[in-house]
Amino acid sequence: MGVEAALRAGHYRCSACGRGRLRPWGFARRRRLRDRGREVLLRPRRCRCASCHVTHVLLSNVAFLRRRDLAEVIGEALLARFMDGVSRAAVARRAGVHADTVRGWFRSFARRAEEIRVVFGALAHRLDPMLAPIAPRGFAPLDALEAIGVAAAAARRQLGPAPLWSFVSGATGGLLLSNTSCPLPLWR
Repeated sequence: MGVEAALRAGHYRCSACGRGRLRPWGFARRRRLRDRGREVLLRPRRCRCASCHVTHVLLSNVAFLRRRDLAEVIGEALLARFMDGVSRAAVARRAGVHADTVRGWFRSFARRAEEIRVVFGALAHRLDPMLAPIAPRGFAPLDALEAIGVAAAAARRQLGPAPLWSFVSGATGGLLLSNTSCPLPLWR
């Protein structure tokens, strides 16, 4: 079942009150996201709680919260930098953004790397309880990327194929690179 059908059927609960069901409530303003120098238009769905009447905007899993670039672009930049050792300037050229933008991505990811590792390690073992422990690589961003990869592989086996960085965005509620201190979701 797609998100729109699930929303219309009342399958989503309100995060504000915890008891009401979310219903369609129009759309939020259009967002312009970057995709390696190209522009992508996104029009997020707005919904409203039938109980407390609070409105919410549903973030598409192609993006991270408060980031102007697609999750795939950011994710590929993280892999290039931390897995392959590509320079910040080269990563910025590939992504079609300013070097300061990718520096912000790298700093946010590195700052939250341990939390990301824990969340995705736990998610991987929930999806596949028979997994062996994830061996640490000794560098927090690499450990976090390893846990993301293992969790994505477990999700693919259990749920079917999905784009890697869309899975990451959905699993974190878009908060992977959040500058706030809010914890990443750990789904039950």
